[in-house]
Amino acid sequence: MKKFSDMGVPTKETPFEVAEASDVVITMLPSSSHIALSVDHWETPVMLDAPVSGGVLAAEAGTLTFMVGGSEDAFLAAKPLFLSMGKNTIYCGKAGNGSAAKICNNLAMAVSMLGVSEALALGQSLGISASTLTRVFNSSSARCWSSDSYNPVPGVMEGTPSSRNYDGGFASKLMAKDLNLAAESAKDIGQNCPLTSHALEIYTELCKDGQETKDFSCVFRHYYSGMDEL
Repeated sequence: MKKFSDMGVPTKETPFEVAEASDVVITMLPSSSHIALSVDHWETPVMLDAPVSGGVLAAEAGTLTFMVGGSEDAFLAAKPLFLSMGKNTIYCGKAGNGSAAKICNNLAMAVSMLGVSEALALGQSLGISASTLTRVFNSSSARCWSSDSYNPVPGVMEGTPSSRNYDGGFASKLMAKDLNLAAESAKDIGQNCPLTSHALEIYTELCKDGQETKDFSCVFRHYYSGMDEL
């Protein structure tokens, strides 16, 4: 807390004191059980679930996207606060829908990264450089965030985790966690999601191989055996 007080930010000694002195409290909790425990201790809670997308770089730049579930009145009241931290805030409907949107977004992100990594590794094996194939993707129908903003090949794009040995970014263990949530959600409603299951298997294997703290784009090197761009 001293770090924040030294910056002039008001601080309190306990969570209770923070809540007592605040009109709005923002929490970042690791599991549903922690969320349920928090809600159980609120006498008159007005709660929004508002996961974010964009990662560390977007957080630092203030360009996060918020996916929000809860009452629309509460969303409209909180919207200026969200926009002070991000550039997009999307109302997704009832409570829980923000988290559902985040799960679906991360599922699509994982499958996209796997597809781009697999294609780039195959291209290298066929004699095409990753830089050349990336240019093809980004000028064609394969263009996506994983190819044009978060390329998984070391040496192709500056500023990405792949350019710094996959350090920082979104850890593989967190991707595995989110894919497990997606798989459980699909099972609960009887939805057939084979790509979810396969992606979960890949990221679970990646974590078992010691890559759990590396960015999830490390799947290119450590699962598909792709090569760095020299």
